[in-house]
Amino acid sequence: MSEHRPEVADVFRTYGDDFLALWEWVLSRPQRKAFDDIRNCRTAALGGHVQYYDCGHCAISYNSCRNRSCPKCQGAARAQWLADREADLLPVDYFHVVFTLPQQIARLALQNDRRIYSILFRAVAETLSTIAADPQHLGAAIGFLAVLHTWGQNLHLHPHIHCVVPGGGISPDNSRWIPCRRYRKSFFLPGKVLSRFFRKRFLIHLRRSFQKGKLQFHGELESLGHPVAFDALCQKAGRLEWVVYAKRPFGGPEQVLKYLARYTHRVAISNQRLLAMEDGRVTFEWKDYAAGNQAKTMTLDAVEFIRRFLLHVLPSGFVHIRHFGFLANRKRKEKLALCRSLLGASQALSPSTDAPGSRDPASPEKPRPCPICKTGRLIGIQVLTAAACACLPAPMIADTS
Repeated sequence: MSEHRPEVADVFRTYGDDFLALWEWVLSRPQRKAFDDIRNCRTAALGGHVQYYDCGHCAISYNSCRNRSCPKCQGAARAQWLADREADLLPVDYFHVVFTLPQQIARLALQNDRRIYSILFRAVAETLSTIAADPQHLGAAIGFLAVLHTWGQNLHLHPHIHCVVPGGGISPDNSRWIPCRRYRKSFFLPGKVLSRFFRKRFLIHLRRSFQKGKLQFHGELESLGHPVAFDALCQKAGRLEWVVYAKRPFGGPEQVLKYLARYTHRVAISNQRLLAMEDGRVTFEWKDYAAGNQAKTMTLDAVEFIRRFLLHVLPSGFVHIRHFGFLANRKRKEKLALCRSLLGASQALSPSTDAPGSRDPASPEKPRPCPICKTGRLIGIQVLTAAACACLPAPMIADTS
């Protein structure tokens, strides 16, 4: 293996032309945009700026692509999102609930991503809201955050939604907070009840979409365009046990923020998991959950690695982080005020400087030191276009990828 630890962008730049020769004709516009953005991220192709320091040194930095599929461009978005969400936290236990599509249904997203993922969000929201509202289980109106992930550790298509749910809800008459019950074999709400209701609601919406002609089938899936074949698929999926599970409650609101920092702005694979890139192959780390979370390595042809990565580029404008119930955007402020009143909490949790990405807005930003001598202070910045970057003398061009 090579000494240099590669990044996803390195794979795209080195083997991108080979990939396009085979797969360019099937790429959607968002996939092609993500491909180009990741390949050009922090290179002269996107322009940049020169930073001048009082020590006499200067340094060039290239612009980032800010594509939500780029492994290097999620830090700022994650920090801002977490800062915005900190005010929404309540002084209660929080639960993590995961809803997963079976593989037989998940493959439909290869040609119907927007429709399948929209149905997935809708079925999850209906499941949690309906079961929680049932007096046999909780009898309350809940709120929750849902985050869509489409990948497994080996980069195959594996659509699932992570939900972070406050442990309780508002009573039907808005007079009290109802804490969630504890179950022996699951947390928050009974897993089997959630699983079967989720399966039922998803298949109802899937069948409706088929009847309205909103699903398309090509290539290997073409036979599913026939009503008999599609109905057989749904019946088979209806006999499966769909995976829904709830994890132990978090330690508190602060732990929720740290957890969200790991999940909300993830991409299919982080640069930290890549181990080597050589001879047209890419090696990366992955966890085999079927083998007790055992850490393993996998080596793929570089073109196949790019193909799998781009499977997880979402449709343009598709919202992959959504809020429901009393956390829904329309009435969040009023509903959270009611929740805090019922819980006896006088105000929102004060911002924590320990939260990932948080910073005291009143404190001045530290001056950036010179990256060469470490003592010089920044005194000016010159913005450069892509054309200007291409004209820079070689010694000034810094590799900021």
